[in-house]
Amino acid sequence: MSTAIEVRRPGPGSWLTLIRCEAKMVIRDTAGLVIPIGLPMLILVMSASTAGDEVVANGRTVLDVHVLPLVFTVVMATVGIVNMPSFLAYYRRTGILRRLSVTPASPAMVLVAQAVVSVLQAVIGIGAALAVAVLVFDANLPVRPVAALGLVLLAMAALYAVGMVVAAVAPTPNSAVAMGLIVFFAFGALGGLFGGRGGLPDPLARVGELLPFGATVEVLSAAWAGAAIDPVHLMGLTATIVLGGVVSAVFFRWD
Repeated sequence: MSTAIEVRRPGPGSWLTLIRCEAKMVIRDTAGLVIPIGLPMLILVMSASTAGDEVVANGRTVLDVHVLPLVFTVVMATVGIVNMPSFLAYYRRTGILRRLSVTPASPAMVLVAQAVVSVLQAVIGIGAALAVAVLVFDANLPVRPVAALGLVLLAMAALYAVGMVVAAVAPTPNSAVAMGLIVFFAFGALGGLFGGRGGLPDPLARVGELLPFGATVEVLSAAWAGAAIDPVHLMGLTATIVLGGVVSAVFFRWD
């Protein structure tokens, strides 16, 4: 006589509990919590005083069209490329993902929960920067707010796809941080983090605007100014999402 064993899948309560646990982990990581908000805020404060007077287009200033898109991109890139992979590498290193694989809770739940918390962290960082820019430095909202919101979501997906590649190939948490920082600064240097791309050789400048960091700055700048969005930048972000998803799926290991 056989006895059927009912396997219960995790319900909404389990998902919420896991997301709360992930949020506590992020909050306890002081550097990972402060840098994605503090570094962009520092860039904003240092640039705002000299960028808020010169009008570029449709009443939007240099602060609106150039500084804010860069600040938002830094927030998303630090969270997606540096922070998130380090947590996932830690979970693999300590065997958490492997142990979850033999329970009703799939290890994929950790990936989803970490992604949710990372998105919330990016939203808080972007919201804080925008609030300071508007309330303190009289920045303007984008000419095309709906387009700007959609582009932020697209850019976030692209930058997080890069982060998943880092998480897939990094064997340890420290290596994940190191690789994430290298990718962040490489993409940032080519995408305008340390000044306009005009100072770069033309081939590097062109590559920089196709990579997710530079493409994000470009599309957000266009949305803020009300200008036409270059399809090449959209294709760059979309290609990053597809390639990042494929590469991370191929190379990601649970243990």
